Formats: sequence, structure tokens, C-alpha cells
Amino acid sequence: MGSTMIEKILVRSSGGESASVGDILFVRPHRILSHDNSAAILGIFKKLGGKRVWDQDRIFIALDHAVPPPDAKKAQSHTMIRDFVREQGIRYFYEGGTGICHQVLPEYGHVIPGVVIFGSDSHTTTHGAFGAAGIPIGRTETASVWALGETWLRVPPTIKIELNGEVREGVTPKDIILYVIGMITADGATYRAVEFHGPVTSKMNMSGRMTICNMAAEMGAKAAMVPFDSITSDWLEKVTNDEYQVVLPDDDAEYEKLISIDCSRITPQVARPHKVDNVVPVSELDETRIDVALLGTCTNGRIEDLRQAAAVLEDKKISEGVRLRVYPASRKVLKEAVDEGIISILLESGAQVAVPACGPCLGAYGGVLAPGENCVSTANRNFKGRMGCKEDTGIYLASPATVAASAIEGRIVSYY
Repeated sequence: MGSTMIEKILVRSSGGESASVGDILFVRPHRILSHDNSAAILGIFKKLGGKRVWDQDRIFIALDHAVPPPDAKKAQSHTMIRDFVREQGIRYFYEGGTGICHQVLPEYGHVIPGVVIFGSDSHTTTHGAFGAAGIPIGRTETASVWALGETWLRVPPTIKIELNGEVREGVTPKDIILYVIGMITADGATYRAVEFHGPVTSKMNMSGRMTICNMAAEMGAKAAMVPFDSITSDWLEKVTNDEYQVVLPDDDAEYEKLISIDCSRITPQVARPHKVDNVVPVSELDETRIDVALLGTCTNGRIEDLRQAAAVLEDKKISEGVRLRVYPASRKVLKEAVDEGIISILLESGAQVAVPACGPCLGAYGGVLAPGENCVSTANRNFKGRMGCKEDTGIYLASPATVAASAIEGRIVSYY
């Protein structure tokens, strides 16, 4: 019997020869990422007796959550991180405003196929779009990897998802992954790896692949991967000179489950409050008013997403009383959007364009909702309190096109 992608990658990263589901392996990452939580992690690192990090070239830190810092405590945390970076000689540090870690890491060529990327953030699954295994770990685990260069993992079973059929006009990767999560449920892939296959996946650009791998975390996935192909190769050719070894699943790999989805049946989707798997077609919503529209985050803040929204918003104005908040995923994305005239279109529509960062996605660091307000968002989570207000708010998740169209109408609608 052959092996899945996660089985092959974990074996390769542990220096072993073979492994089966359930085996325990000690795994060495190609990179380990963290963000503003690095302040807490370095505290744990020191409590564990850490003096020097195991490899200054393997650690990646990007300030992206509390950017700019909303209070003195967060500003002090950033200072602690900068001091630690200088003290340890950490090579890959990205100051606030560079962008969200999951966007910056691949933009700068730090993600390559066939390796493990650990991250102290649940959406580290994003990096599976490049044929890697992006695996979220906790802060204590991250501190121990900083010190030791490895940690143990149990080899997970794999779910194979085939995306088949012809995608309808106006249906995006975000709509597809929302549909998948609605079907599989929010815990349907807990401690499983997910492989995305099929002709729809093969035709997706890297942005779309990053979106579906990012949101695989919302169904509990330990990792989510798209097999390497020419689209992956074309991306990597532009950003990295690192040598890499492609890892593909065997034709006779053993999967826990095979799920085949006819994407021709999918229309624009929305996840209603307060669960990501509470998914329905946008057409089933009944005059749901919105106060805030959020465009951005590590899920849908790339140039393709901003283009999609700008195409809807061009020569139009957002509805009176609606705040359209735009957070590009990185400075590179922002510059490209400026050069293409996209930012001008968004500003003319009435949008508020902010520094590349996580922003309102987490809520506590800016863009907090008021009690009773509704938001339609391109982010990845919609549970109560996610955007900073624990009182009666409603967060609806949708594609950039749906967010833009809803901002114009003042209620949740599909553009198509």
C-alpha cells in the first residue's frame, strides 16, 4: 500500500524510512513561524531554560496582529520581540506593516514543497497550498522547537477531497471551501490531513489554493495540502532559489475517506453566525442588513481578492451607514493594488483602506463591532466575540465579491 502526502513529508522531515497512521515521529521543520504571540513564546522559552535558539535561519517572525499597537502593553510586547530578534540573531523578522505571516512567508520564498512548516497560529494550514505540510502547534511547543529544533507528531489519517465539475460564473474558491465545510462540519476533519484533488483544484491559482487550505483549519484539519504542479512551480520560480524535493501521494495511497464534490452545484455561499459550518447559499438569506463589510485577512486579502472586489465596486458607492474596511494581506499586495488602480477604486467607493495586517479579523486590535451590529467578512471565523464584541453581533463569512456587493446594497447579496 502506498503513502499519502502527510505520511511522506513527516517521514522525510524525521529522517525515517516509513511510517503509518498513528505512529509517533520526531519532526524537524523547514521553518517555524510566529507573530505577535512571540512575546509570550519567548517568555516560555526562557522559563524552559532556553539560552540560544537552535537555528536563527529557521525561525520566522512577523508582527501582524496588533498593528499598529492599540495600547502600551502591545507596543511593549513588540519591543520585547525586536530585542529578542537582535539578541538571537534571528534572520527572518518582518516588522509591522509588512503583512500577515501566512502571506509574507510564501511571498518571500520561505515555503517550499515537501517540507514541514510549523506555526503558532491555527491557520498555518495555509502553506499546504505549496505542497508542504503547514502544521499548527501551540506556544509551548513552539518555544521547545526554538530550543531543540524538533517536536513529536502523531501521523494523522488523510481525507482526500476531489473537487470536480465546472465552476459556475461568480463562484470562488471561498464559496467552494465554505460549501465543503458546511458539508463536512467544523470538526469533521479533526486531527486529519486533507488533500485537495480534482480538476477544479488543478485549475485554481495559488491564491485560491491558499484560501481553501487556510480554511481547512475550520473543519479541524491538522494539515491541508494541494499536490505540486506547474502552477506551484511557476509561483516558486518567482520567489525562491531554494532547492526542493516534490512530494506527491502514491496512486495506491490509503485514505481514511474519499469525498467527491460536484462543484457545478455550488452557488455563492455564506456562513451564518455563529459557526463556520452554518453555511447556506447567499440566495437563501432574507434581507440581512450589514453595518460593516471586511475585505482582507490571511484568507482573502491577496491581490486577486482585491481585484474581485474592485470589479464589483467600480463606479459605485457603498451604502450609507456601511463601513467597508480593507486590510491588504501584505505591503506587496498593497503596492500592487495601488499600481493597478485598485486602491483608487476602493477609496472612491467609500472604503477605509488600512495598514496590511490582521486588523478586525481578531477584533481586539482594531475594527471592533458594536453591540447589535452585523458584519459580512472575507475572514475565516465567525463565532460570537471574534471581532471584539461579545454581545449580540452577527459575523457572516463570504467571498470578496459577495462582501463588495453587500457593501453597495447594505444587506447581504450575491453579485451574480
